[in-house]
Amino acid sequence: MEPKPATPLLNKETPIIQSKPNKKDFLNHLEAYLAKRDGVDKLLKISRYAAKIVLTSSALPETLTLTHRLMSFESSVGVSRKAFRLGKFVQDVNALRSSHFDSTEDVFLSIVAYGGEGVYFFVEQFVWLVKSGLIDKKHARRLGLMSAWAEFVGYLGSVSLKMRDLNRIKEEEKRVKMSIEVAITRGIKCEEEKERLGKLIEKKLMKRFSVVQDLADALMAVADIRDGKGHFLGPLSVSIAGLLSALISTHKNWVSC
Repeated sequence: MEPKPATPLLNKETPIIQSKPNKKDFLNHLEAYLAKRDGVDKLLKISRYAAKIVLTSSALPETLTLTHRLMSFESSVGVSRKAFRLGKFVQDVNALRSSHFDSTEDVFLSIVAYGGEGVYFFVEQFVWLVKSGLIDKKHARRLGLMSAWAEFVGYLGSVSLKMRDLNRIKEEEKRVKMSIEVAITRGIKCEEEKERLGKLIEKKLMKRFSVVQDLADALMAVADIRDGKGHFLGPLSVSIAGLLSALISTHKNWVSC
């Protein structure tokens, strides 16, 4: 008797167990979210860039009092967000110290990513002091350029690292799928592997979101470097990129609470 041909595996009928998020009380979850510096910062970021989109899209006539109020609100929120970055460069120093490197390339990219972001957050403290009036405004342009360049370099390193992480996740996903296929052909239960596959799929999606966020932030950094001159560097494009970045970051912070 000829052996039966193997049936195709991991098709649409093969269930993949997605990881089930722990259900939390909404108010407790919200309290935990707002207790984080990044949580409040990203809500302010959403508010700021939503206001900028309204202003730059000419949705309101310039004569309306609301327009002037939105301009004042957007400027005030921008200064407030810079205050939230006080001492934030320390997290990049610690992240670099605690990183585990698999290759020389990982070392280089990590230094670029964390070093660039760390310098950005460090310089932003002085930008805030300029905005607050403690440092002479004649230093504003120079500090702004230093901040933007450091931010841009940091995001280049960050995107490169995350693309490498994505490739690793994809490779691990392939291995898990092959393991599941073998288990199914042998009639072995593989619920744990299916759950692991579900977590990998979620992790891959979040990593892709993170790459999009970094690219949006990098676009804003380029706009600051070029003073808004160039294709896709206009106020409306930058505002949309800022809002997109804020929404993705808010989602990531909310899920991690």
